[in-house]
Amino acid sequence: MKVPTSIEWKNGELIILNQQKLPHQIEFLQLDTIEEVFDAIVTLKVRGAPAIGITAAYGLAIAAQKYETKQLKEFHEHLQKDFRYLASSRPTAVNLFWALERIAAVAEEAKSVNGAKTTILEEAIKIHVEDEETCRQIGEHALSLLNNFTNVMTICNAGSIATAKYGTALAPFHLGIERDKQFHVYACETRPVFQGSRLTVWELQQSGVDVTLITDSMAAHTIHSKGIEAIIVGADRIAANGDTANKIGTLGLAILAKHYNIPFYVAAPASTFDLSISSGMKIPIEERKAEEMTHIGGIPVAPLNTKVFNPAFDVTPAEYITAIITEKGIIYPNFNENIKSLFGELVREGEK
Repeated sequence: MKVPTSIEWKNGELIILNQQKLPHQIEFLQLDTIEEVFDAIVTLKVRGAPAIGITAAYGLAIAAQKYETKQLKEFHEHLQKDFRYLASSRPTAVNLFWALERIAAVAEEAKSVNGAKTTILEEAIKIHVEDEETCRQIGEHALSLLNNFTNVMTICNAGSIATAKYGTALAPFHLGIERDKQFHVYACETRPVFQGSRLTVWELQQSGVDVTLITDSMAAHTIHSKGIEAIIVGADRIAANGDTANKIGTLGLAILAKHYNIPFYVAAPASTFDLSISSGMKIPIEERKAEEMTHIGGIPVAPLNTKVFNPAFDVTPAEYITAIITEKGIIYPNFNENIKSLFGELVREGEK
């Protein structure tokens, strides 16, 4: 058994695991155009904030390689157009914009079109490689918090197939298996797209982790009856005050954790923090198609013309979060102060 991964850059080609086909079919897709990358992100063939960022970075690099102009100014005009195109694919996950901005920044430093093409691709590969190490470090810090626990709950899929490897919220479980530390993970199904049942359960089974599936509505009863000791989730965007946007249903788990007096942890890389947003009130929440709720496997399960409200994310206020686990360390309340302190240290490190 081994930790599964979902993105590979091989022989100049971008290959992704089609997460729409899991768990019944393991299909890998080769993405050759920016349009194919855009479609893969929008249709959730690739999903998870870090994986979206990595894929978008490669997508911009793929597009840039095909620009025929020799003029640097015209090259940057094409790049900005494709930047905006990819940025429009998903509005909530900040890693998408972070990765695209990194690509655009290195392109600005290039002295020639060929130089820009080379550095853009190198930066995309760098983002990919860095994410694997970032996730391993998040897993190490998370293990230090969870080491005395056995029964842990999660929602959605913040795992190895949502990142370069290991994942964020699922990283301690993968690392635990490698070190003979076994957890019993209770995975919420994650309606309406079933990322928990289709992806998290499959992924943890591949790695050898003991995992039990529950429906989202069973969370309270499961915490009470099965002795859940902690809840750990990923994040798509974290505001400057610690308010966290994650898959819909996360807020409910945070409220339950507070009621049952168990720790509620958020695991996310530094790239998920958006310090330009003071609180979660300003985080844009993506609303998706009604068919995700009214149909299952293409089969209608609701009356025709049913009104639907389908937000893909909710925002958990910082007051419900015990700690935020990053690759740089564990952040505790007061989040407003401690997030700024951590990022101030990161800036100073970058200046050295």
